[in-house]
Amino acid sequence: MNPASNLILVGPMGAGKTCIGKRLAEHFGLRLADADREIEQRTGSSVAAIFEHEGEAGFRARESAVLAELLAGDGLLLATGGGAVLAADNRRLLRERGFVVQLLVTVEQQLERLAQDRSRPLLAGSDREQVLRTLAEQRAPLYAQVADLRFDTGALTSAEAATQLAEQLDRLWRRPHASSPPHPYSGVNA
Repeated sequence: MNPASNLILVGPMGAGKTCIGKRLAEHFGLRLADADREIEQRTGSSVAAIFEHEGEAGFRARESAVLAELLAGDGLLLATGGGAVLAADNRRLLRERGFVVQLLVTVEQQLERLAQDRSRPLLAGSDREQVLRTLAEQRAPLYAQVADLRFDTGALTSAEAATQLAEQLDRLWRRPHASSPPHPYSGVNA
């Protein structure tokens, strides 16, 4: 969606949504929300514990509710969970309420980035590579369906990716001009 007051990052785990999101939120003066962290804060449980006790369906229901609540407002940078695009209603909401950037990364790069990460329930099994390949096959078309912009993070550090992506967004992302921010010195609109 362009113009859009919210910036939304989608993509697979390990693509850099949270790390890059922090830097972009600061650059654009947006409030940062990580959907998985929001769910954890609201429930007092980890994503892994929610998966264990409620199953993936229970987690996805919580995820949809959090996305709807967060995207009801403006001025947000939302780092979604990797599976946020699975529900059609979520995809519609993402498209309607923000400028969506799909972060791209290869399975090999994901394996390298997630090698020490044991917190992700979908990677709890022994064949992490096969799980990531299956998820990529299922989800890549859904990410592409909602994306206004695709950006490859694979060969970049999070700082490099954020800098290069911010430059692209400065050119491509149009934010609504409902009102001007207050001038920092006068206390009135500039």
